[in-house]
Amino acid sequence: MIFHRYRVSAFVLAASLAASTAISTLPALSQTISTFAQSVAEAAVGDEEVAAFYRDNGYEPIWTSGSDAHQARILALFQAIQHADDHGLPLADYDTAALEAEMRAIDSPRDLGRVEVELSKLLLTYARQIETGILTPAAVDDGIKREVPLRDRTEILKSFAAAQPAPFLRSLPPKSEEYARLMREKLHLEHLRASGGWGPTVTASALEPGATGPQVIELRNRLIKMGYLDRSATQTYDDNIRRAVQRFQTDMGLGTDGVAGAGTMSEINTSIEDRLESIVVAMERERWMNIERGDRYVWVNLTTFTARIVDGGKVTFETRSVIGKNISTHRTPEFSDTMEHMIVNPSWHVPRSIIVSEYLPALQRNPGAAGHLRITDGAGRVVSRATDFSKYSARSFPFAMSQPPGPGNALGYVKFMFPNQYNIYLHDTPSKSLFDHDVRAYSHGCIRLAQPFDFAYAMLAPQTNDPVGDFQRVLKSGAETKIDLEQPVPVHLVYRTAYTDTRGVMNYRDDIYGRDARIWDALQAAGVTLRALES
Repeated sequence: MIFHRYRVSAFVLAASLAASTAISTLPALSQTISTFAQSVAEAAVGDEEVAAFYRDNGYEPIWTSGSDAHQARILALFQAIQHADDHGLPLADYDTAALEAEMRAIDSPRDLGRVEVELSKLLLTYARQIETGILTPAAVDDGIKREVPLRDRTEILKSFAAAQPAPFLRSLPPKSEEYARLMREKLHLEHLRASGGWGPTVTASALEPGATGPQVIELRNRLIKMGYLDRSATQTYDDNIRRAVQRFQTDMGLGTDGVAGAGTMSEINTSIEDRLESIVVAMERERWMNIERGDRYVWVNLTTFTARIVDGGKVTFETRSVIGKNISTHRTPEFSDTMEHMIVNPSWHVPRSIIVSEYLPALQRNPGAAGHLRITDGAGRVVSRATDFSKYSARSFPFAMSQPPGPGNALGYVKFMFPNQYNIYLHDTPSKSLFDHDVRAYSHGCIRLAQPFDFAYAMLAPQTNDPVGDFQRVLKSGAETKIDLEQPVPVHLVYRTAYTDTRGVMNYRDDIYGRDARIWDALQAAGVTLRALES
């Protein structure tokens, strides 16, 4: 149960004062302390970090002494919890009504010790969820490799006990501008939903400029409700509606032709509930990344098929990208690492997974297959194409395969390395035509860049007065060359279907790998629901 925000202070203070009164009537001090400590120890059984905190502080209470400071801590915690639903947290984890009842019913040191531990556990639940998320990413989808920056729970209790409670609790949620914008949009859509949402969906499967009639009115009204069109009485798909559709298409990552075709109409008819789910998932993802991202970093959003360089919070470079194909072995994982160097005129050392799944079957059918690749043994000696490859299985195939530098190399002319266990990196490609597609999921998992040379110039700019000339000299040499970045740059491979763009405007993208749907299902299983506000 969550009380009305204007009443919470009175309820908590009453419960706290009742507890304080009960404390004053407890038995002699030495007996009370001994019984309280034993009760705390018993209540903390099974939670080693809470138990360790109280052992370390000599079983001193941080909540239940009845002092003004302890009452302020309880009040600050309960007030913070009143806003848990703003953040999309599961309210079932915060049964403040039951805890208030226990506080009112305290009449022994044993009761006091139990409430003391319950308050500490409540704080830890809140801190964990609002600071670093509700879920464990890898447990939801094995393609999410992100390491969540969990804080030691004992240290949270120590820090809280040493701090002013309200400022400490306010410091927990992510401080990123993105998190704040997502929350504002969540609150906006919740209020809009309470007042009827975006109205009826458009019954037409598609509409074009010049169309007239009731279905155009449906489109007009929905665009007005969504904020893309000023109030209008037109019954014709006029230039104002066309421009509104174009703005909508921009925010959805669609072709901006101003025609409400099938794809655009599907997005227009997406429910406000679906958008809210996407925002709640994006907030959870933002909590997973409650870290310092760097003054300069590379941001690859898989759902937008783009790679950016961000300097001081501003996007200074952006290019189209190709990501992993949507099959289990090829989907690009999500993680953060650090770019250390680039390799110009790279060789392609074919990953073993590709060798045994794609090239070995081809070699068994035709030993001359994949003639652009060199086959070598463990000593680096070239293997004859006359070899009987049929005698090898995927497990026993003993050879490596590689492609030397050159215009047809699968990695193009440069690759950008942030060494990681997933063998993922950014690189050039000879397959330039793929960048003309709206949906660009074609690779084996690595990120291909449409403008790799410009990306390289931007990465080198902080360390040379002539990034173009320096890069081109190495490129023209034809030699495989490593160029170290003097200042390594963080790289974040992320997956956001709901996010704000450089204008601060909400954008939505397709859940191409189905990851956000799985996250929402897991959040629901954890008790997260869409809040229903009264109109």
